[in-house]
Amino acid sequence: MQLKLFDDDRQLMLPQDLMEYYPSFLNRAESDQLLQELLNTVPWQQSKIMMYEKEVLTPRLSAWFGSEPIRSGDQRPVLPWPEVLQTLKTKVEAHTGMSFDGVLLNYYRDNNDSVAWHSDKDTVPGLKTEIASISIGEERNFDFRRKDNHRHRYAIRLEHGSLLLMKGDLQQYWEHRIAKSTQPMKARINLTFRKVGADKMLSYT
Repeated sequence: MQLKLFDDDRQLMLPQDLMEYYPSFLNRAESDQLLQELLNTVPWQQSKIMMYEKEVLTPRLSAWFGSEPIRSGDQRPVLPWPEVLQTLKTKVEAHTGMSFDGVLLNYYRDNNDSVAWHSDKDTVPGLKTEIASISIGEERNFDFRRKDNHRHRYAIRLEHGSLLLMKGDLQQYWEHRIAKSTQPMKARINLTFRKVGADKMLSYT
């Protein structure tokens, strides 16, 4: 389906060469089971990042599953694929026709957890980034804006069990975030399947 977004009551149809959204990629029972299993079994950690020359804790927990670090210098341990994520990876690849070699899990514990404006750079510079993002748990707004004009800013509500496929030049020209909220919120987990392996150069030739 083509993604419909809104900005000041004006409808925007984001081109499908940048994003595709599937609100019921996982059914309710699958989503509920996956949420509970990941909450109870993943060795969640709170990472540290440099911000304004100070080391601060990220306002969320995370875990990285793959065969090598998500990026050079990343301090998160590289965790082996558990069966539940291997099965989900196979389902995502069959649906998208893409291959992935790692998945980053972010755990937003409540409305105070967030991720700031950013674009994902976990790829070979100059090549297009493909990321398959699954959301389970509390619905949160996914905001994105043009890097060269922040007035071009839109949002979509990511539903429990949804799949958002980000591709093409999206990471080059747009950035995104999950903002804090003034409304109480329950747990949400986001799984972003990525291609970061040494063989990714071959996938673009």
